[in-house]
Amino acid sequence: MAQTVIEKIISSHAGKKVKQNEIAIVNVDGVMATDTTAPLTIKAFQEMGGTKIWDSNKMFLIIDHASPAPNERIANLHDLMRKFAKEQNIKIYDVGEGICHQLMIENHHVKPGQLFLGADSHTCTYGAIGAFATGVGSTDLAGVMLTGQTWLKVPETIKIVLIGTINDGVSAKDLILYVVGKLGIEGATYKAIEFTGTAIESLSLDSRMTLSNMAIEMGAKACFVDTKGLILPYEFEHIQGDAGATYEKVLEFDLSNITPNVSIPHSPDSVKPISEIIGRPIQQAFIGSCTNGRLEDLHAAAKVLKNKKIDPNVRLIIAPASRQVFLDALKDGTIEILTTAGASFIPSGCGPCVGTHLGIPGNDENIISSTNRNFQGRMGNRNSNVYLASPSTVAASALFGKITDPTTLREEA
Repeated sequence: MAQTVIEKIISSHAGKKVKQNEIAIVNVDGVMATDTTAPLTIKAFQEMGGTKIWDSNKMFLIIDHASPAPNERIANLHDLMRKFAKEQNIKIYDVGEGICHQLMIENHHVKPGQLFLGADSHTCTYGAIGAFATGVGSTDLAGVMLTGQTWLKVPETIKIVLIGTINDGVSAKDLILYVVGKLGIEGATYKAIEFTGTAIESLSLDSRMTLSNMAIEMGAKACFVDTKGLILPYEFEHIQGDAGATYEKVLEFDLSNITPNVSIPHSPDSVKPISEIIGRPIQQAFIGSCTNGRLEDLHAAAKVLKNKKIDPNVRLIIAPASRQVFLDALKDGTIEILTTAGASFIPSGCGPCVGTHLGIPGNDENIISSTNRNFQGRMGNRNSNVYLASPSTVAASALFGKITDPTTLREEA
């Protein structure tokens, strides 16, 4: 039986060959939970009679969504996590260390070919390194903590073949926005998305993480990015699908046709070429999140803003994806360039993206953001408007106080 790469990974964890739409019981390689989900997970684990998790080396807790704690209630939830981690001998990443998905890959807690679960919808990010990873609810994760196993339906796969060469000033964020716009917010519901093709080989790990991260914005259960060309600091097996494997559909996109794209309020799939919305005024710009807070993203912003000053009527807020990203950007001068341009750095975390902490906009304000969702109220105020774009577009827009095409800046330079 010819198998997709997703069917192969699930089969290896089920102990038998499985195919799409079958129910499989699988062994799990690792799990993680954040401060939004861990307290509920811990409570559910205890209510199930749990006293010791199945493997303390395979669970990770991260304080990143409201970090540092903005109030007493959340501070106590953080304390609950710290105490549980100490009791169970679990690795916990505390305030400012980074965003959960960045840390799992950065610290090699998840690896190619593994099956990993997280109590966060953007766990699909780990498909960037060739893992099967998906988000689950707190109760489901508590069950895994007891047994090390879970059940799932093997998803059908949508194969997306990427060809051509991406243009200067255009990034993986522009590409994934384009794909989300084409498939729609429900276009891949409970499907897996597999990115492959000749263009994949030239993409960096940072870019692959951006692609995989936003698969959930199409409803996908998981994402897999072909590991051809992927460079990691350890050896790994390149898992490939079989010739003749069955796909729900196969789509092909030429990267040379992709231009800067922007998702307009209030849905990630409301995507337009930037040429259609140039000039819309903005009051706040944000670079960060599990989608676009990595070193590559900060470099892109610095390229736009070097030796320049942002519009005085714009607030540019930046949250590096991890402390290590911040340190790397500090060492190479990127932090200085962005700070001098007028950016304000905040601790690594998810706060502005989900609207729980730091950078909540005012009524009727327009925000251009490198995050992954722009539903009404997503950044903390239902009366504001969030536009999604690449870090280059965010930086260019902050520079002029209105939505600006970064490719035109490079042409003029």
